[in-house]
Amino acid sequence: MNSFHLTIRVLRIGALGLFVALAQGCATGPNANPADPLEPFNRTVFNLNDGLDRAIFLPVATAYTDVTPSPVRTGVHNFLSNIADVWSVVNNALQLKPKETLETGMRVAFNSIFGFAGVLDIGTEMRLARNKQDFGQTLGYWGVKSGAYVVLPFFGPSSVRDSVGMVVDSGADIANNVKNVPVRNSLMSLRVVDKRVEYLGTETVLEEASLDKYTFTRDLYLQRRANSIGRNTQPQDTPSKEERYDLPASATSPAAK
Repeated sequence: MNSFHLTIRVLRIGALGLFVALAQGCATGPNANPADPLEPFNRTVFNLNDGLDRAIFLPVATAYTDVTPSPVRTGVHNFLSNIADVWSVVNNALQLKPKETLETGMRVAFNSIFGFAGVLDIGTEMRLARNKQDFGQTLGYWGVKSGAYVVLPFFGPSSVRDSVGMVVDSGADIANNVKNVPVRNSLMSLRVVDKRVEYLGTETVLEEASLDKYTFTRDLYLQRRANSIGRNTQPQDTPSKEERYDLPASATSPAAK
């Protein structure tokens, strides 16, 4: 099963969970967050994701960091980022952002040609900004509301709009469309590990910063997504320390934005 079909299956599971949560009455009361009417369901999935991360993804990411030399990890990260930048070019164009489209497109071109398919990040040396955009942000740019906050199994924090965007992102993903199954699976596995390595250490900060990891993660996710949608977005080369908090142990997934 490829990643696109996995995404569809997970979203179907999420949709079923939403139906069950709605049927059970969802979260109501004076302290309920209007952006999170599915809180009981979301908290359950959040805890499941957190347990999965602690049991599998965190140990694998830690081992990968311990045994893989830093230059190799950097090259892998650059290569995977260059693949993702191709779809960002499309989304910047769909959002009618000529400057961001040109800059990100030039990054892809120079990194692909002169950086050995992106292993070397020539674009950063040339001061070409990386303007990361996904289809959920494109929908938001054109006025589609985010809808309810949703925590998806395995994929973590999302919303109704971003879940739809995730399906389109997966279908357009270059790595996901590689015909050679072993190569495709290797690329997708590397992406998961690379993303988890990026957020190593934030779980400790999160534990110390908040009495309720779920609420802290939800509020920061919603704030960051809201800030990333608009006609005046800023280049997103590297997330700040604060921005990383929206993807703690329970939310580090291949679909993390």
